[in-house]
Amino acid sequence: MNRKKIKRQNLIQLLLVVVIVILLNLISVYVFERFDLTAEKRYTLSPATTTFLEEMKDVAYFKVYLNGKDLPHGFKRLQNATREMLDEFRNYAGDNIEYEFIDPFESPDLSTRGEIGRELMQKGLTPTNIEERDESGGVSEKLLFAGTIVSYRDKEIALELLQNNMAISGEENLNNSIQAIEFRLVNTLMKLSKIQKEKIAFIEGHGELSELEVADISHSLSESYEVDRVKINGKLNRLDGVDCIIIAKPDSTFSSQDKYIIDQFIMKGGKSLWLIDGVNVSMDSLMYSSSVLALINQVNLEDQLFKYGVRINPNLIQDMQCGGLRLKTSMPGAPLKFRTFPWIYFPLLMSNNDFALSKNLDLVKTQFTSSLDTVGHPGKVKKEFLLYSSERSRSVNAPIQIKLNIVNEVLEDQYFNKSFLPVAVLLEGEFESVYKNRLSPEFTDNKEAKYKESSRPTKMIVVADGDIIRNDWRVAEGQYAPLPLGYDKHTDMSFAGNKDFILNSINYLLDDSGVMEVRSREIKLRLLDKARVQNDHLFWKLLNVLAPLLFIITFGILFHYFRKRKYSK
Repeated sequence: MNRKKIKRQNLIQLLLVVVIVILLNLISVYVFERFDLTAEKRYTLSPATTTFLEEMKDVAYFKVYLNGKDLPHGFKRLQNATREMLDEFRNYAGDNIEYEFIDPFESPDLSTRGEIGRELMQKGLTPTNIEERDESGGVSEKLLFAGTIVSYRDKEIALELLQNNMAISGEENLNNSIQAIEFRLVNTLMKLSKIQKEKIAFIEGHGELSELEVADISHSLSESYEVDRVKINGKLNRLDGVDCIIIAKPDSTFSSQDKYIIDQFIMKGGKSLWLIDGVNVSMDSLMYSSSVLALINQVNLEDQLFKYGVRINPNLIQDMQCGGLRLKTSMPGAPLKFRTFPWIYFPLLMSNNDFALSKNLDLVKTQFTSSLDTVGHPGKVKKEFLLYSSERSRSVNAPIQIKLNIVNEVLEDQYFNKSFLPVAVLLEGEFESVYKNRLSPEFTDNKEAKYKESSRPTKMIVVADGDIIRNDWRVAEGQYAPLPLGYDKHTDMSFAGNKDFILNSINYLLDDSGVMEVRSREIKLRLLDKARVQNDHLFWKLLNVLAPLLFIITFGILFHYFRKRKYSK
């Protein structure tokens, strides 16, 4: 009877387990839940991302060109992180996310591989040259495409998965790339899925940068926004329908009428990006003369910016971390010879890594940059510095005599005793009009004037350098062709930070979904100590092989001993 009772109880328990498992599976079909046990929640998507994915209306297809048998370990990590993130996207978007990983160099035919490489470069992907060092010290080079082509409906965008910041190591670049995967992928999907684009207007008529000088950033912005150029000319309705204005390197005075129109545009919630030189320097004049006088750049915007909470100082930053200036060094009559000298008036700016907009940016190339300060008491406007000079910098007040022969002087660190001078700042909140208490009651009370003395919540970014957004150009077949933003013709180097900073700034100003906050996510870099691995690799190999075997043998002996001791009684 006891045996039958025990057997019945076991059957009941088995049936209960089966029923519970079936019920759990049925519930899981209708209830979706995931548990992220990682310390930094690396597998938890932001609410803005999940909301967007759940509302997708069509299929997005990712062709990820990061595959192959012999991928370096770091790129393997990037590949796995990309695959995991796309799988996470599928959990919310379902079949609206499709992807495949492709090895562009899989074909044994060299001509085919070359043709595929050229096609990917034409679409916007840049190959990365990797040097691998084996244990014997030998070095081999490998070409990789670490990017993806994202297609949605009738549009596609090329997206680089690998960030390349020259100021940090390769391992840190890979880690930053992994951190940014969610933001970069969902931001690309948002660009492709936009039906109605916000409108951006470059203000002109005050000596601002020409259409050619902002051609590269205008092209990049046009992928997500409608880009236009506007002359205000004192007309009240000139900024109607505009969401964001860019004032890029003006060198002449703004009229009171234009200032008023810009002020009221901001009061109505309009976003603005100000790129203003504190000091006016003619680089062209310096190329034809051994010295040039740098004067304060008076464009009649000082009081307006001061009212909003920022002051651009009438000085120039000199920085030991700087770009170069290419000068002719050959004697008259001799063959032309050029040399690039460090030029302390071209600071390479560092970004604020504690803020989403500027996190993990490459160095930002500038020319004749001023510092800025925030003014006014903390209140309804929140202020965040975005770009700084290096820890070895200083500032000199205008007027300044800039001489080319400074490249021959020995620059001593003791004179560069200022650190992290601010160059760019974000202002966010409710602003007061610069015309508050300055206009007659007849005008302010007139309903047709629609005057507002304080703004609704809005944002603006002020940068004390106009050249951050300016691209160089070359003459090809008698026509002017813009060069990529960030390319330095003096050093033949490219600084990706310029374009990333401008694009991030516009995205942040016009972002209402909160997806920019995803950029602040931090995944800790847990790297092996390479020196210790090299010296103690035999010990760790033996430990990994022998320790599990010794554990199993010890467990078996103890189990046998205690079992024998128990049942022998």
